[in-house]
Amino acid sequence: MDSQIDWHAARAALEWQLEMGVTEAISDVPVNRFEQVAPPPMAGISPAVSAPAVPVQPSQSVDPVAEAETAARVAGDLAALKSAMAAFPHCDLQKGARNLVFCDGVPGSSVMIVGEAPGREEDQIGKPFVGRAGKLLDRMLAAIDLGRDHDSAQGVYITNVLPWRPPQNRDPKPTEMAMMLPFLKRHIELAQPKLLVVMGNIPCQALLGKRGITRLRGQWDEAVGLPVLPMFHPAYLLRTPAAKRETWADLLELRAHLDKKA
Repeated sequence: MDSQIDWHAARAALEWQLEMGVTEAISDVPVNRFEQVAPPPMAGISPAVSAPAVPVQPSQSVDPVAEAETAARVAGDLAALKSAMAAFPHCDLQKGARNLVFCDGVPGSSVMIVGEAPGREEDQIGKPFVGRAGKLLDRMLAAIDLGRDHDSAQGVYITNVLPWRPPQNRDPKPTEMAMMLPFLKRHIELAQPKLLVVMGNIPCQALLGKRGITRLRGQWDEAVGLPVLPMFHPAYLLRTPAAKRETWADLLELRAHLDKKA
């Protein structure tokens, strides 16, 4: 029996496959293309020589903390510092904030209060410690003859670790705190307080490198060459009224410290 396929039958089969849309022919056995090697060069033709790889130069990475340190250092006064913070391009929080919340109170006051970050009302108004927490803070200060609108001897000066509101009032990220810390330190230097009151865990972490406000509160510490008294944040006191007793003791300790230094 003839094993060869009839030419006419083969042609008819091929034409039928073309009409069915076949575009590629395959063999009876699979081909492992990973094992295929390049064909040998043709006689008289040299193989192509690939060009040497050009090393890619790594892009210059930006150090936001170093840039913040430079910007803060050259600020000669509080107005210049605020402008430097507004022009700082590396903190994404400012993209979603309405206002840069810089300060309130009297520069040169004996007491400088450092809070955490602006909330919704602070972001809207552009001042730290407003709304219910701000009103409670004012009552706390008034109880020991201090206030944000007093003269420097009995006044307070107020700022935050971050000048922009984090989304949904979340805690600041370590990277955000690190890049804004040089501005905070320069802020303290320019405001020239005699002592700091840090309210809440975030300023304790930023300036003291410590967390655990329930353990730290009421215990004098030191940062940037100044005495530091950690206290509960007024917003925490609104949620936990029972903690007002400890806060009253801290306020009396603050008053005693000021009277002793007077």
